[in-house]
Amino acid sequence: MAEFAELKSGQEEKRRRRSRKGEARRAEILTAAMRRFAEDGYQNAAIGDVARDVGLSLPGLLHHFPTKVDLLLAILDKRDLESESFIGIHRADLRGLLKGMVEVFRRNAEMVEVIRAFAILNAESLMKDHPAKAWFLNRATQLQNDIAATVDRAVADGSIDGRIDGKAIAAELIAVMDGLQMLWLRDPARFDMVGGLEAYVSRLLASLGLED
Repeated sequence: MAEFAELKSGQEEKRRRRSRKGEARRAEILTAAMRRFAEDGYQNAAIGDVARDVGLSLPGLLHHFPTKVDLLLAILDKRDLESESFIGIHRADLRGLLKGMVEVFRRNAEMVEVIRAFAILNAESLMKDHPAKAWFLNRATQLQNDIAATVDRAVADGSIDGRIDGKAIAAELIAVMDGLQMLWLRDPARFDMVGGLEAYVSRLLASLGLED
């Protein structure tokens, strides 16, 4: 019985090691794929090039991600989880949410290639039948709804003017962030994306009567 328990324990440890190794390999593939998507766009990027970038054969990569679409969706889900965990702590109130958006930009400024890949994918997803079309539409809708809900709570508790339209504020904020990000991606060394959003948020807070 003891020998069987030892054998079972050894097998479980081997499975855990294989699982950790597999997770590390998947993360490596996702990083390489994001780099390729940033350089070539999703439509033009070749999955075989991603495999070579990480020292795998094409069948070896397909073992982890059976199709190019699977690879794309895994990248999108990973990025969304990271963003959600980061911004979630700032959603308690409107001032906190707006300040949190500035911190997201500050974090994004440290990973230009990742942000470029997502900007390219976002633009490409406007094409008919693009595999990420629904994902980006749902993401944009959810972001606008979340921001609007925070604005509406501020209206409900009397923190800001009751005539404020939460959906309109949300759309304006998203448009400003997207525009600032695009200017920054075109010339990261010369354009201060974080400073631009910080200045806009300060003006918005002042107009809402929520200045620090």
